[in-house]
Amino acid sequence: MIKALTAVSPKVRQYLLVTGNYWAFTLTDGALRMLVVLHFHTLGYTPLEIAALFLFYEIFGVVTNLLGGYLGAWVGLNRTMNIGLAIQVIALLILTVPTAWLSIPLVMGAQALSGIAKDLNKMSAKSSIKLLVPGDQPGILYKWVAILTGSKNALKGVGFFLGGMLLATLGFRGAMLLMAGALGFIWVGSVIMLKKDLGKASAKPRFRDILSKSRAINMLSAARMFLFGARDVWFVIALPVYLSSVFGWDFWLVGGFMAVWVIGYGIVQSVAPLITRRRDRQVPDGHAAMVWAMMLAGLPAAIALGLDTQLPAQSVVVVGLLVFGVLFAVNSSLHSYLIVSYAKNDGVSLDVGFYYMSNAMGRLIGTLLSGWVYQSYGLEACLWVSSAFVALAALISVGLPRRQEAETG
Repeated sequence: MIKALTAVSPKVRQYLLVTGNYWAFTLTDGALRMLVVLHFHTLGYTPLEIAALFLFYEIFGVVTNLLGGYLGAWVGLNRTMNIGLAIQVIALLILTVPTAWLSIPLVMGAQALSGIAKDLNKMSAKSSIKLLVPGDQPGILYKWVAILTGSKNALKGVGFFLGGMLLATLGFRGAMLLMAGALGFIWVGSVIMLKKDLGKASAKPRFRDILSKSRAINMLSAARMFLFGARDVWFVIALPVYLSSVFGWDFWLVGGFMAVWVIGYGIVQSVAPLITRRRDRQVPDGHAAMVWAMMLAGLPAAIALGLDTQLPAQSVVVVGLLVFGVLFAVNSSLHSYLIVSYAKNDGVSLDVGFYYMSNAMGRLIGTLLSGWVYQSYGLEACLWVSSAFVALAALISVGLPRRQEAETG
């Protein structure tokens, strides 16, 4: 493996290392999410209590994206990525304590560390791609961002299935030990092989630079917040609990369905450049983001309406959410390309970190609403909230720059 890596060009080698780190982390992150949801559901926790377990995960994700971009510009993206891997190992080891010790504060603390780790890792990976692709080739940039993002989400889906499988076979503690050991091995390799100065800004940024001064990035960040809130308001807590309690699905089936959804979502993200290709072969702009958000906006409401008909509920949920996954994947891939495109080369992690801070804020809002709205009003209400959030994302996207504006602005 190491010999093969040394035979390719330095930029390709760094891309492969960054992507491999991102993949390994994503597997453990997806598995951990499913393990916590299903394990604590079986212990009798309510949906709102389970959502509370992820509260610090999302809150610290917001803070980490905001400050992590600043840190990356100072010390380099290799260090922020390796710090993220190390923190995730610690978080997993904390959760290996006996079941009697798994109090809400302890789990929330471990999730806080995991949230810090996840967003350090993601910010580092996404920022690195901007530096490893020639700036005058936007089509190639879109392609590689889509591959990185799509492959990561496909593996997150594998992680969901892995989490359900490990819970059924090794139990909660055994799963944590296995994942901590595997990720620790990846961390050692990353420390040795990842380029030392990747992503350092030429001029050290000031602390106030963590807030973006770009109107395009601010608008895209606001749209991203509502887009991801629209997904997580039904996906994080409501859906797995609904599948388990209403449909009576077991761990394997719940984990399997969530895995298929996210794997399919990741595959669509990877091929989004083909789906969104313009006739003039230009890469998409802000107008495309608005159009695709409008296409998605009514779908969750349609699923909610379908649950009030005589149609089989399982068919409505499964088919509807699979279609949602396709449209959402294209929206997400477009956004991921646009932020990397809008970001400045020097200190790229500052712009990307600010953007993913909004992404984390959307996940936080969605997670909290997922537990509260589902417990109070049911899955249909979660889907109505989802539609409203996507509509807001589409409305905000009207203000994103078109290609002509971007070229002359």
